[in-house]
Amino acid sequence: MAGSGKKKSAPRGRAKTWALRGLKIGLAAAVAGLLAIVIAVVIAMQSLPDYSSLKSSPNGQMIRVHAADGSVIVSLGPSFGQWLSYDQIPEVMVDAMVSTEDRRFYLHPGVDPIGMARAAWVAVERRGTGRRWQGASTITQQVTRNIFLNNSYSFGRKIREMVLALALERKFSKRQILELYLNKVYFGGGAYGIDAASRKFFGHPATSLDLPEAAIIAGLVKAPSSYSPTADADAAIGRAGVVLDLMQENDAISASQRAGADLSSVKMAPEPPQNSVRYFTDWALPQLDLLIDEPNEPLEVYTTIDLGMQNAATAAIKANVPGGTQGALVSLDRDGAVRAMVGGLDYVTSNYNRATTATRQPGSAWKIFVYMAALEAGYTPDTGVTDEPVTINGWSPRNANGRFAGDIDIRTAFAYSINTVAAKLGVEVGFPTVADMARRFGVTTPVNTHPSMVLGTSDVRLIDMTRAAASIARKGIAVTPYGITKVTTADGRMLYQHQDDTSRVLVAPWVAAGMTDLMQTAVSTGTGKAAQIGRPVAGKTGTTSSNKDGYFLGFSSGITTGVWMGRDDAKTVGGLQGGRAPARAFADYMKVAVAKRPVEQFETQVTLPEWQLEPDEEAYYGSPDNGTGGMDGGMMVDENGLPIQRQRPSSSSNEDSDDQQMEVDPEDRPQPPRIDQQWIDNVLGRDRQRQQQQQQPSTRPSTNP
Repeated sequence: MAGSGKKKSAPRGRAKTWALRGLKIGLAAAVAGLLAIVIAVVIAMQSLPDYSSLKSSPNGQMIRVHAADGSVIVSLGPSFGQWLSYDQIPEVMVDAMVSTEDRRFYLHPGVDPIGMARAAWVAVERRGTGRRWQGASTITQQVTRNIFLNNSYSFGRKIREMVLALALERKFSKRQILELYLNKVYFGGGAYGIDAASRKFFGHPATSLDLPEAAIIAGLVKAPSSYSPTADADAAIGRAGVVLDLMQENDAISASQRAGADLSSVKMAPEPPQNSVRYFTDWALPQLDLLIDEPNEPLEVYTTIDLGMQNAATAAIKANVPGGTQGALVSLDRDGAVRAMVGGLDYVTSNYNRATTATRQPGSAWKIFVYMAALEAGYTPDTGVTDEPVTINGWSPRNANGRFAGDIDIRTAFAYSINTVAAKLGVEVGFPTVADMARRFGVTTPVNTHPSMVLGTSDVRLIDMTRAAASIARKGIAVTPYGITKVTTADGRMLYQHQDDTSRVLVAPWVAAGMTDLMQTAVSTGTGKAAQIGRPVAGKTGTTSSNKDGYFLGFSSGITTGVWMGRDDAKTVGGLQGGRAPARAFADYMKVAVAKRPVEQFETQVTLPEWQLEPDEEAYYGSPDNGTGGMDGGMMVDENGLPIQRQRPSSSSNEDSDDQQMEVDPEDRPQPPRIDQQWIDNVLGRDRQRQQQQQQPSTRPSTNP
């Protein structure tokens, strides 16, 4: 029996031996692992940047865009908060975040063993379900993940996260880590940091957060998309209630404070409009690269857009655009400020901006450049012209009504958009001159100089044509459309402020006044009558061949508006004419746009330059007094300044003899004067000066004693 007892004790001894060996190996492995962790933490500590570098690590720049009245119309980018130091952060915000995300934050060294054990237990329970671990990450670990790592759920990433968290706790204080966390954590809706979240959801800085607001923000971290106040206000308030309960359990607030926290009283900031105003922001915001050099700081961008006018513009386009077509509108204030911009019927469906990007033929709206070139060349609104068939290099334009009006004046020709007269004026002033006028007034697209260009065959942008009309309304001073009035940082530091430039004069005031006269007549009695709004309006219609495009450009009371309608595929639209749907949309919009502005009369009566005026009043009331004026007979001069004898009326006693002309015998023509010193002295008046000097008594002192 003794032998058998020895046999039984032998396996037990070997088991103890192996257990002791296993324990030693485990202890050695634990010591080695601990040593490895210490070494890894020390190395990580040395590799960590300083605190200022961690603060400046960008989440991306966010831009908040304001309308003319200061309201926020859109927020873009992944962050917007002003950096808040720990002392600036409300205590309720700190308590809400710690109670919700890491209640043992002040006790653990960066990694929470209890939380890890709980996470491991949850992982075992959820094995095979595909659901993620929960409860393992401390606030410090979240900071390291946000700054140094990514959100992948791998074992290797988790080990690196833990090492960095331990290193972070060794290098920085708890207050510094909380400051980093509260300024960096993502709260949904593109908002990183509590200041961004507070501004986005409540419309004010985080420095003034109260308990209910802090609870709502703290509740977002778990699932930003699910608990976002803008997406689901009820879910956000429900989650905030859980946060308040956790704060009470953690002794961060009392029971009375919990009972007094009224979540239903929290006022959420309204969501900015995201439809038609985005056409404007898409056009204006890229200009920031030319205006400022600030790639990281959050920006406050103040713009010219007037939301009331924008809404009126959107409604006017939608109400008047023919079925199956698109519409666009640009409206400028007298200094070029864009007050409304519609790039299409629906931004969500199509963000293509037809107001600033699309190039389409303007049709007869182009004639403003033809007639301005003619006015600058010496024509006036009252100058007589003839509407008759004309052929230019094989091209024969025809009028829309197929008829010819005969003798009319410039004003009538423009008002009824007569094509033959525009063609004649183009020949008279030169097609390159018309192209130069268009360039001068801001047309940036290629311009051809074929004869048909006078009828608007060059593609243009609506904003360029509207700019040209605005420059006419400004009496010939250049207008440059702009959308940004100023740019500041989140703390109010000024980066840019717009300055109006009135130094560029495109045409003389009398040319702009004459053009305004023509455009006012076009609305009063001509093709643009549908654009009347009960106060002075000047404008021009435009319709392309086969009714593919319809334009209307006009201004009144300091507001200039351009409207375009047509199909994106440039197919014919039955009945589309500039004087119909575009002019009606203009009128609907302008009635709202100028409603609060005083009525302004156009200054169309201005003094013409001397070279267009007669030398004295008698030229207007009687015959020339020196034989040098007009068609009544008298001396004219050629290109060298030499006199030319004009045809003189017959001396016949017949009553109709005033209309008869006779040829002058060449021998009766006066010979050109000899250009010598005497002729020059006579022209310059030196002979008269000598005579006057001779007639004056001498003023020199006498030489007699």
